[in-house]
Amino acid sequence: MTMTANELPNDLETLKAMVLSREAENARLRQIIKALQRHRFGRRAESLPEDQLLLSLEEAEQIEAATDEEKAQASIAERQARAARRRTNRGALPTHLPRIETVVDIDDYACPCCQNPLHRIGEDVSERLDIVPAQFRVLVMRRPKYACRACEDVVVQAPAPARLIEGGIPTDATVAQVLVSKYADHLPLYRQAQIYKRQGINLDRSTLADWVGRAAWHLRPVHQRLLEHLKASQKLFGDETTAPVLDPGRGKTKTGQLWAYARDDRPWQGDDPPGVVYVYAPDRKAERPMTHLDGFTGILQVDGYSGYRPLAEKNAVSLAFCWSHVRRRFYELAASGPAPIASEALKRIAELYRIEDEIRGRPPDERCAVRRQKSRPVTESLAPWLRAQLALISQKTKLAEAIRYALSRWDGLNRFIDDGRIEIDSNTVERSIRPIALNRKNALFAGSDAGAVQWAIIASLIETAKLNDVEPLSYLTGALTKIVNGHPNSQLDDLLPWAYAASTEPAAVRRPVLTADAK
Repeated sequence: MTMTANELPNDLETLKAMVLSREAENARLRQIIKALQRHRFGRRAESLPEDQLLLSLEEAEQIEAATDEEKAQASIAERQARAARRRTNRGALPTHLPRIETVVDIDDYACPCCQNPLHRIGEDVSERLDIVPAQFRVLVMRRPKYACRACEDVVVQAPAPARLIEGGIPTDATVAQVLVSKYADHLPLYRQAQIYKRQGINLDRSTLADWVGRAAWHLRPVHQRLLEHLKASQKLFGDETTAPVLDPGRGKTKTGQLWAYARDDRPWQGDDPPGVVYVYAPDRKAERPMTHLDGFTGILQVDGYSGYRPLAEKNAVSLAFCWSHVRRRFYELAASGPAPIASEALKRIAELYRIEDEIRGRPPDERCAVRRQKSRPVTESLAPWLRAQLALISQKTKLAEAIRYALSRWDGLNRFIDDGRIEIDSNTVERSIRPIALNRKNALFAGSDAGAVQWAIIASLIETAKLNDVEPLSYLTGALTKIVNGHPNSQLDDLLPWAYAASTEPAAVRRPVLTADAK
């Protein structure tokens, strides 16, 4: 770019200001390019995901096992030592699993030296984990008919039990298996159909979709009751994620939203069971959370999205913001290259998290006391330091944006200090979003708005079951069976996942002993 003599700046100060402005703009653009490169090619999380760490560990363990197998001809002592190490790492198998016992005995009970009879002095017991591959079976139901020889028109027969799919072939457990495979194990229906075909069962994808839709319709009242139960809580987490939905007539997908509302009071010894509920909406308008959380009064912990602010303006909800989102912005700057200000901010935020590690699991009053003593000085020194740094840098940089993001939400970010029930971040609900993201990655999109609603209903129940250590297949099978058999709507609380957890306790199961004498 060239300038004429008339366009040249009048003084050196103006020229310096132009150069500084251009340098700031270039620095901002370079930062955007680095962020895009990192988003496209690099790791997005501040720490390496646990799944990635486990993958690396799995490969190392596989290599070690293969090396041990190559040494199969090693001495007996070495083989016994390796077996002892494996037993130490494995631990005991769960007591509720069925036991199939096999007795491996000797051929001859006479002493090999003197031929006198041997007597039993003990035994060695070892356990191995076995698996029975999933199998289809056919349940045949016979309903005899009875007639009276004296009355020609009389025919008596027991009524047919109610079915989830009237006139259909699946049992409640079969439908529950399809739901769990799709929404917990993230297997799209066409992949499930391929798996079933390998066992000689030809089930069309549309048939499986029909089962899913009917099950979701029956589970709607339970989903609604779960939402009502969570809205009665003192505190909730809120978040949202995209849900691509096929847009009929356009041949494209539109972007819907799955809103997530979660409760987890375990970090401060709360009595309410954990849970999460997803609600589908076709957009991200602020009116959506206002509708979903109508009647909720308490603390809502969220990210910095402005759509939640109208809830606070009604004076019914107090917003607590997330330090993880603040930290993420500084981390992205520090990860892209030397960034002394961002690195110092990360160091100070890390101190807040170190304090949280010390008090996790304590009662609210203890957490509050420690935070006032240790966390408040950190935040009180951090705010003026951020303002001072903001005054020294160009306001157009990504660093300035990160600082303004934190300062504009400062009251909500500090709300956790004076309330022991509040967490330092909203990672609880973000963890609940991950299964949605996995299902979205595998299934690509929902076929319609109604399909996205079904997605929200079933995923809510499955993820709440997982939070309460309830096996989702057993839970959904039991819930669907009760609903089909006429479970009253006035007792929907009995169908919530934590109620199922309270009513089912694993019990030890023993099987008959099978004797297999060694020959």
